[in-house]
Amino acid sequence: MNNWFKSGSPWVWLSAGGVSISLISVIGLLWLIASRGLSYFWPADIYQFEMTDEQGINTTVIGEIYDRENIPTSQLVHLNLDLDTSVESIERLLIKTGNRELVSLDFRWILVPQISQQSLPEDLVLIERRTNGNFYGYIENIILDGRTVGLEKMPELVERVSEFQAEMEELQKVDIGAINYQIERTRLKERKHKLDETLTPELQLEFKNTVASLRADYEVLEHALMGLREKISRDQIVMRAMDGQKVTINFENILKINFNNQLTLFGKIKLFFSQIGSFISDDPREANTEGGVFPAIFGTVLMVLLMTVIVSPLGVVAAIYLHEYAGNNALTKLLRIAVINLAGVPSIVYGVFGLGFFVYMVGGSLDQLFYAETLPSPTFGTPGVMWSAITLAILTLPVVIVSTEEGLSRIPSAMRHGSLALGATKAETLWRIILPIASPAIMTGIILAIARAAGEVAPLMLVGVVKMAPNLPLDGNFPFLHLDRKFMHLGFHIYDVGFQSPNVEAARPLVYATALLLVSIIVALNMTAVSIRNRLREKYRMLEH
Repeated sequence: MNNWFKSGSPWVWLSAGGVSISLISVIGLLWLIASRGLSYFWPADIYQFEMTDEQGINTTVIGEIYDRENIPTSQLVHLNLDLDTSVESIERLLIKTGNRELVSLDFRWILVPQISQQSLPEDLVLIERRTNGNFYGYIENIILDGRTVGLEKMPELVERVSEFQAEMEELQKVDIGAINYQIERTRLKERKHKLDETLTPELQLEFKNTVASLRADYEVLEHALMGLREKISRDQIVMRAMDGQKVTINFENILKINFNNQLTLFGKIKLFFSQIGSFISDDPREANTEGGVFPAIFGTVLMVLLMTVIVSPLGVVAAIYLHEYAGNNALTKLLRIAVINLAGVPSIVYGVFGLGFFVYMVGGSLDQLFYAETLPSPTFGTPGVMWSAITLAILTLPVVIVSTEEGLSRIPSAMRHGSLALGATKAETLWRIILPIASPAIMTGIILAIARAAGEVAPLMLVGVVKMAPNLPLDGNFPFLHLDRKFMHLGFHIYDVGFQSPNVEAARPLVYATALLLVSIIVALNMTAVSIRNRLREKYRMLEH
């Protein structure tokens, strides 16, 4: 036994066991997120329950089964139900009933013993709407331009409305948005000339004519927009809800109409991937509890890329100075201690620093110098994507410095001496020999920085991220990339939907779906960086040896 311990085998097995437990934990966590997140997109069956409540009244409930649980029979004694007291627990179902204009909540619990009949009618319909969530019921009538038509016209109507909605969105976000942007820029130019006391009558007349021309174009586009709205407002569908009440829904408020109970396995798979695509490409709706997360995906990737562009040169230059140029003195030791301590500072502290220094001090100074015409409305003196990227760059800077310096320290000094002996300067040796060999270590630091920055939320809440951003930081208006704008982030989206949502039950599957998407994006960014690192390692392997 003593020899066994001396051989080191116990520590090998202990390390292997720790690695195995870690891998099992990670795989289990990913499986939990993936199973619950992907189930959000699978088209569920729509049930019709015939029930008898404690007063003996017969009711009908229509909806999807979201959850099941068993509760002790003793907890239901106060309901005066005719229950078998010999049974320890009773199953109850969580049903998503939708129809918010008729009932106050999307979900309700029903007890299995109260169900007298359960069925899956094929003519039950799920209507996904732009507002008020889903509607479940039966189709009574379809009205096209004031005339009742058959069900065969429904796919054509939905496609027609989708085309009209796409045209309306194009008009609102691109054409009308561009005109509003130009009007605002013209107003600011005129105000800047006033502040500089350079506004001549000729310039004033030019600005006035420009605004008049833009407003004329705006009225034309607004008239076209109202025409499109009028066209789609004439088409309606009359639905019969579970209580027999009839509800008229305009097609302009309808996104999809699905007969889930009629779908085959192939149809469900097709709808499954279609809903995943919509989740990735659509904008959020209903306080982020419905729709997609495209603005959050765009904001997350843009912020991480900006952060990487900022932190990479800063971290590499700092590491080169500390390892290649700085002497072994008290100042260098102090700098190394400062770098190590920065890595342990809580992230929210970086957020407070970014808000106070970058936003209020630097951003406020930029507004005073270059954007005085917009004051008191701030341009850069308010949280935005640029300040978020810089704040996270400072947060991840120690990781890049330490990783790069470790890569530099592994390069034999004989390679430096040989290069210098052959007549190369220190800068040439650094650029042509040292940095290429150390590039895999630099990429390792960048990979770690990306992994940490993509998941940070606390500092972003102070320096730029918001619940809902109406405009992306990138659009067709000059200068195209607007670094002063606020943005959405997947990490904050998870926090907002999971903890700030007014409808927790509806938001719970969305939390897992968004978490799965965030993990996928982080893995994709890391795999891209890893592939670049491996290419660099293979490219400079001969130089290293």
